[in-house]
Amino acid sequence: MATNPREGAEASRPSVPAVSRKATPALMLLEHSGVQYKLERFKPDRLPAALSEGYGLAAARALGADPDTIFKTLMVKIDDQLWCVVIPVSRNLDFKALARAAGGKRAALAAVTEAERATGYVVGGISPLGQRNRHPTLIDSSAQHLDQVLVSAGARGLDVRLDPRDLARLAGASFASIGRL
Repeated sequence: MATNPREGAEASRPSVPAVSRKATPALMLLEHSGVQYKLERFKPDRLPAALSEGYGLAAARALGADPDTIFKTLMVKIDDQLWCVVIPVSRNLDFKALARAAGGKRAALAAVTEAERATGYVVGGISPLGQRNRHPTLIDSSAQHLDQVLVSAGARGLDVRLDPRDLARLAGASFASIGRL
């Protein structure tokens, strides 16, 4: 069940529906799943540090979140098949470990246009939830040890905080050691 950001950490259902007609597919999926989550917003255009330190780390700072708990969603090609991977913004993707975890030989980032077309989201706002087409998904194993993670809610400047086990279940994901410092 969603919590209204204006209500703090209270876990009760808001009096007005949390999902509007302008809601992203990720938010609609979360609302219909009954999973507890908290919506977090920040102004992505007000992150001048994003140019020097990277968008994910700047977003973590804007949200006041530990960079190990805010996760980025990347679309990759593993042996010509599109996959979704979710790793902390504090880490880089280990392509060799990713290929091994997926049972493939080679892994590379997907082209921006391919990622956007396959997911229905724009780069910088790709969520592992509610994608246009479901893709095999791996989440870095570091998430398993956390009570909550932040992932994109399907738009730039919009994240959701939720239990990583709920994220894995809703995304049909597995955990694997795919990130490196």
